[in-house]
Amino acid sequence: MQLEALFERACSTREALAARLSAEDTDCWRLFHGAAEGYPGLTVDRYGDLALVQTFREGLAPGELDLLAHVLRERCPALLHCVWNHRGPGAGGAATPEALAEREIRERGLRLCFRARHRGQDPWLFLDLRSGRRRLAELARGRSVLNLFAYTCGAGLAAARAGASEVWNVDFSDTALEVGRRSAALNDLGSTGIEYVHEDVLPVLRQLAGLPVKGRASLRAHLKLAARRFDLVLLDPPAWSKGPFGAVDVARDYPSLFKPALLSTSDGGTLLATNHLASVTRATFAAQLEACARKAGRPLAALEFLDPDEDFPVRDGEAPLKIAVCRVS
Repeated sequence: MQLEALFERACSTREALAARLSAEDTDCWRLFHGAAEGYPGLTVDRYGDLALVQTFREGLAPGELDLLAHVLRERCPALLHCVWNHRGPGAGGAATPEALAEREIRERGLRLCFRARHRGQDPWLFLDLRSGRRRLAELARGRSVLNLFAYTCGAGLAAARAGASEVWNVDFSDTALEVGRRSAALNDLGSTGIEYVHEDVLPVLRQLAGLPVKGRASLRAHLKLAARRFDLVLLDPPAWSKGPFGAVDVARDYPSLFKPALLSTSDGGTLLATNHLASVTRATFAAQLEACARKAGRPLAALEFLDPDEDFPVRDGEAPLKIAVCRVS
């Protein structure tokens, strides 16, 4: 099937979802998910008045961006810009300068500063985690929240806006945290009860859990914190990264993150843990979390999984992003 026909079909299947999201004051969702909709390596996302086209394998053929822009104008007149960001072989930067321009978007009424590409390659908001941010906000009123690998703080700000008593956003990138600060100002959240912790997550998490910072890393300068627990914890690590305090390796060593996150969660609290690897099944991830919790002496009272919303369809019945909602005994 030709790209135009595939894209038209995808837009049609999203009409009910688009209406529902618009009703909750959201103006950003995935318009086309090529991996499950017939065109692997291509995604199209709506962010406010902008459509972000991303290619992860081959770049766009001549005329394809204009073709997508034409369909978008017909389907959604509110989309004023169509930009392209190539992330596959030979990617040297955003192919369209408008991808670097800053704008404002909304998710469930939360106003967020947004750019389609930052100094790395990612946009400032990951849409597949929307259902996780929604659940976090539903649970947040009157509760303390720890947002780990916070990036631009979308989840933490959603919790703050929903009435959380305290929110810590932890990330190694002060640039990303500054985006969160500016988004907080857009929503008149101020700074009361919201902390932006500019530090590697690993030493922060281990100290909050009452565990020592490991090995030679303990000799490095880092923020000193006392052990404490939070009512709600979001653990949303990248698949892999390496920093001065060690590596984050979701495939081989998720328990090294999950155990201290669990120990930093209050009795009766909730820990949302994500795994973005398609190679790890939901069943494998659940077994891993439950075994880790038992060994840590804090068995889970309940474990459920959230699916991404319908704008992230899957072909095999299991989404790459797994969001585990763990209720702690």
